[in-house]
Amino acid sequence: MFKHILVPTDGSDITAKAVDTAIDLARTLGARLTTVSVKEPFPYSAISEMQPVPPQEFFDAQERIAAGRVKAVVDRATAAGLACTGSTVEALHPWEAILDVAAKEGADLVVMASHGRRGMAALLLGSETQRVLIHTKLPVLIVK
Repeated sequence: MFKHILVPTDGSDITAKAVDTAIDLARTLGARLTTVSVKEPFPYSAISEMQPVPPQEFFDAQERIAAGRVKAVVDRATAAGLACTGSTVEALHPWEAILDVAAKEGADLVVMASHGRRGMAALLLGSETQRVLIHTKLPVLIVK
């Protein structure tokens, strides 16, 4: 069945459900587990050279937050008796980073959360999960 599961994390409560599902599934199937957290790129402004936060401070904060999210997943998997590897990546579009990591790591299943937005909220805010579904050939398990 599935041999390598990727579970992206944004640190939200709904993502925690996806993480738990991925851990249970990986343990049941004897699959490898990988997690990733996507960092935002620095918001360079073409209008002004004045930035509210220096770039290095921004990068350090983004890495600290993303690494904390990855560590939380790795710790959860370890507590469940499962090895898990993780990484952080910077990307303008998280869905692209998720698919890049899935390809690079050889994942054959992506387990993701759905925030359950509907109607105009879904249309205006978009959905990284929806974009992953549209652009991948991999199976995707969506946890609500």
